Amino acid sequence: MPAITLVGAQWGDEGKGKATDLVGNRVDYVVRYQGGNNAGHTVVIGDQKYALHLLPSGILSPDVVPVIANGVVIDPAVLFEELRGLRERGVSTERLLVSANAHMIMPYHRALDKVTERFLGKGRIGTTGRGIGPTYADKISRTGIRVQDMFDAKILRQKLELALHDKNQVLTKVFNRRGLDVEQVFDEYTGYAEELRPFVADTSLELNRALDAGKTVYLEGSQGTLLDIDHGTYPFVTSSSPTAGGACAGAGLGPTRITKVVGIVKAYTTRVGSGPFPTELHDEWGDWLRQKGGEYGVTTGRNRRCGWFDAPIARYSTRVNGITDFFLTKLDVLSGLERIPVCVGYQANGTRYDEIPMTQTEFHHAVPVYEYLDGWNEDISHARSFEELPKTAQAYVRTLEEMAGAPISAIGVGPGRDQTLELRSLV
Repeated sequence: MPAITLVGAQWGDEGKGKATDLVGNRVDYVVRYQGGNNAGHTVVIGDQKYALHLLPSGILSPDVVPVIANGVVIDPAVLFEELRGLRERGVSTERLLVSANAHMIMPYHRALDKVTERFLGKGRIGTTGRGIGPTYADKISRTGIRVQDMFDAKILRQKLELALHDKNQVLTKVFNRRGLDVEQVFDEYTGYAEELRPFVADTSLELNRALDAGKTVYLEGSQGTLLDIDHGTYPFVTSSSPTAGGACAGAGLGPTRITKVVGIVKAYTTRVGSGPFPTELHDEWGDWLRQKGGEYGVTTGRNRRCGWFDAPIARYSTRVNGITDFFLTKLDVLSGLERIPVCVGYQANGTRYDEIPMTQTEFHHAVPVYEYLDGWNEDISHARSFEELPKTAQAYVRTLEEMAGAPISAIGVGPGRDQTLELRSLV
């Protein structure tokens, strides 16, 4: 049976939680494979809205096993707070599995993240300050602390002593901040161990066995393709690989296991944080999209930067992810526009580009080249089939599909669970 990967096809915040919730009753496992609590998914079920930051969206489906895999970095305090919040609302959390190989976000990671961003000033990247980048840096430098270390007090203390010997030097002597006490951090994290223990598993083994048994696994990325550490707008990116290739390493599955890659793309474009954004609107239209689309970060509450749909970005995502299907979200937000601009290429330094320019300098100076499509005035939030959409809305979807290079298999016309038009099955 298949492993299906879900990726953001822009800069994140495309509505991946809605897509996962759509297929929640048709899959057996939903797996978060990278990132940490620097991202969020919003899922609306009836009149209930759930903001998930670290947990997979599948936790809201009673027959799904939600998995936090090895590629995720975990702040245990955030995890437990999120679990308690769901339990208080009557959501069962006992099915959750957490990889023993996932890395832990430590207090010094959060401290360093915040002071480093402040130190960078105008050159700051725009991180959430939640310690994600420093945790991944320690993972790569082989000085990280993993979930399994929580259950061996001797190893945990040794790793903490080694880490704080270095981190405290940086905090106190470089940034003039107070250092952290080994015993205090040790006591805090050993205190988390017993609460965490029931969830911990060899998730790679579990997922491979599930596929062998004919079950369906849904791999849910956070952030988006243009924030990928390798394939995004570096250095204004996240510290992990939200692309489809990152799902294999982040979940412990071989690439031949993945049979479908679903790209989530908004009917326009948004971005949070610093970095190039060719179609960004600094006028009343940007404010209009932000207000009508509710474009505020689930995790941070920050205003999202807003702009028109960027076809070269969608094409790029199709290429680097191997996207087989698109889920187009927030089409309803565009209702009321007489004409809708769509970016079909760029001009930079006197050169026309039909694809994303190779260098950051060129992309930073890229000016969008627009084509204008007919809009519609009708409220489409009540549509329940593609044929119920206005002809111009249908034409808009088909044009984006042709420009992006992969079929649009589902369309979001509102935030609700029932406000999705499924043209082809995403499973």
